Amino acid sequence: MLRFLLFVALFAVAVYIVVRLAEQRGGRRPLPRRRGPASPPPRVMGPDDDDDFLRDLDRKRREPEDPDST
Repeated sequence: MLRFLLFVALFAVAVYIVVRLAEQRGGRRPLPRRRGPASPPPRVMGPDDDDDFLRDLDRKRREPEDPDST
């Protein structure tokens, strides 16, 4: 068990050294950006999704307009 822990520790040190050297030499390159729309296209909004439409519909239902008052 002690050999296994020693192996893991040496492996971790070796990986650390390799990563440090790669960072110091500028081995990190920026990832390429994907071309595409920055935001999804706007969704088509139906009347049942429009708060103003629903509010106006509720108002008309509560206070019906009198067609003879024009």
